[in-house]
Amino acid sequence: MNLIHKILVANRGEIAVRVIRTARKLAIKTVAIYSEVDADSLHVTLADEAWCIGKVELAETYLSIPKILEVAMKTGCDAIHPGYGFLAENPLFVSACIEANIIFIGPRPEAMKIMGNKIEARAFVKTINIPMTEGVTGTREELEKRAHQIGFPVLLKAAAGGGGKGMRIVYEENELAEAIEATSRQAKAYFGDETVYIEKFIDAPRHIEVQIIGDNFGNVVHLYERECSIQRRYQKIIEESPSPTLTPEVRNKMGTAAVAIGKAIGYNNAGTIEFLVDKELNFYFLEMNTRIQVEHPVTEMVTGIDIVEEQIHVAAGNKLRLKQEEICQHGHAIECRIYAEDPANNFQPSPGKMTLYKEPEVQGIRIDTGITSGTEIKSSFDPMICKLIVCAKDRHDASQAMLMALDDYIIHGINTNITYLVKLLQSDAFTTNSITTKFCDEHTAALTEAIREDKMEIPTHVPIIGYLVYSMKRNLNTETGYFGRPNLWETIGYWRNRMSIRLQFEEEDFTVYIPGHSINHYLFDIRGKQYHASLVNYSSHRIDFTIDHHHYTGWVSEDSENHAYFSTGGHIFRLKRYDILTESVTASLYESAGQDSNHVTSPMPGKVIRLQVNAGDQVKKGDVMLIIEAMKMENLIISPRDAVVKSINVAVNERVESTTMLVEFEDLKI
Repeated sequence: MNLIHKILVANRGEIAVRVIRTARKLAIKTVAIYSEVDADSLHVTLADEAWCIGKVELAETYLSIPKILEVAMKTGCDAIHPGYGFLAENPLFVSACIEANIIFIGPRPEAMKIMGNKIEARAFVKTINIPMTEGVTGTREELEKRAHQIGFPVLLKAAAGGGGKGMRIVYEENELAEAIEATSRQAKAYFGDETVYIEKFIDAPRHIEVQIIGDNFGNVVHLYERECSIQRRYQKIIEESPSPTLTPEVRNKMGTAAVAIGKAIGYNNAGTIEFLVDKELNFYFLEMNTRIQVEHPVTEMVTGIDIVEEQIHVAAGNKLRLKQEEICQHGHAIECRIYAEDPANNFQPSPGKMTLYKEPEVQGIRIDTGITSGTEIKSSFDPMICKLIVCAKDRHDASQAMLMALDDYIIHGINTNITYLVKLLQSDAFTTNSITTKFCDEHTAALTEAIREDKMEIPTHVPIIGYLVYSMKRNLNTETGYFGRPNLWETIGYWRNRMSIRLQFEEEDFTVYIPGHSINHYLFDIRGKQYHASLVNYSSHRIDFTIDHHHYTGWVSEDSENHAYFSTGGHIFRLKRYDILTESVTASLYESAGQDSNHVTSPMPGKVIRLQVNAGDQVKKGDVMLIIEAMKMENLIISPRDAVVKSINVAVNERVESTTMLVEFEDLKI
């Protein structure tokens, strides 16, 4: 059997960790690469060696073929695993590896070139009679001219795209030109190719994909399908295997079609054939991803096959050791992608420093992640924190196991989609499998409103008392807070007559009185109502307590600017004690000053990719002034009022922080 001895992982995050762990299982040495902003990432510490190859810009780090090959050769690697994204589907990278006599753990460049370009892939698949939707290709002018031939709405897609990037639905012909320009710009930024094309938009489809693996000897098998219909912004957030939608007959037909495509193109590694499935269970070829997929763990869970291990095995030049008749699905697996984002705000990314990161402690789950509790979620990359996977005997039991795991997943300091996922899994649409790729568009408003209502049902005094009991119990000598900062009462002594503590809860100020206490027992007075609280158990970040004999569990964390986070019942509350000494005078002054309508600051760290206005321009409330790219998402910065632009303080390609003043205004002259 041919062997690989040392692999450079040309990626970051959870997929880099995933590859490293399988390589370690096979006793293969690994080399990690990283940018300076990724120095604290898990893949850097797990690999046998780690090399920094640049600062922040992707072109200078994870997309730099010369730098990656230089490290591979310096460290004596005989193979490179690209993971997904970045250079994973770049045939020039494959060719460069071959020229350097380094094994590329992926398909040959010819297959990648055809299937990596969606236009060429459609043309190829059409020759082997696989069903597909109507499409239009050509220049921008030709697309605008011919789009009406297939009828609106249409789907505009990047030819070199993948991962849901570079896709837009266009409902009306008068929206097409602007959509082509925006999609082309995004395609150029993410894939280095601005070519786009149009295909017929299928209303309310299912998105179902089939995993295949081939070798260099003409053998191709499929590992069955994954249902990936629940998506936001064309990116999947929940995947399942097997699909609860397909009949055995359709499942067999789709598997056969996927293998036929793989054999026709001479495919020789792991890949995925993606299909759209309509209400009548007719399926249409969508695209092929010539790499391992984000959602591959659900397939591994139900088949028992380590796909990365099989990738390494066939890349080394060995025959495929899988036989189609021996591959079966057992049980039901569900994967949830945990994102740093705010579902209530159009899933806007939420980068930043976590104040608490606790993974669920539920038996039988799998967590694929590239972070640790000290990792900062960067604005430079995709906002996915991890993939949480469960497997059980059927879909119902898998859903229940996932709900238990999500309930025990605690993240503070940033917004996440955890509570949204809980509501989604509990929804009638999910439990009855009445889902389509439009699920998030149709249900997010109702789900986020249900989350808001559930949060409001938790009495205000519960998180306030829970946090104060935890805060006061903390021993000054052993634990003084997130940054070792004492609070005023720890400094001068808590217990005086009718102690009062001023704090902010969410957006409201409270003064909490504590008329009395004994060991682990407290009397609180909040706005004229008294509550008897008792401490049941106290540990790092966790507190169990009772209020008037009702039991509660809470999780507590703090940041460097006196903000605290208290979570209970699946909801996170933000608090701030005014009696805690300020860590940063600058931060305190900024917060107290606030922001006014005479300027606009960036809502998050990112990079300016377009300016829409100039100094001296008149703008109206709601006008788009500039576009900031953060976490692979374009964020429109709009004017808060009617005004004149006094100055633009940033330039295209400039990186900004969340406090950067972008635009200054002056009043309109009447």
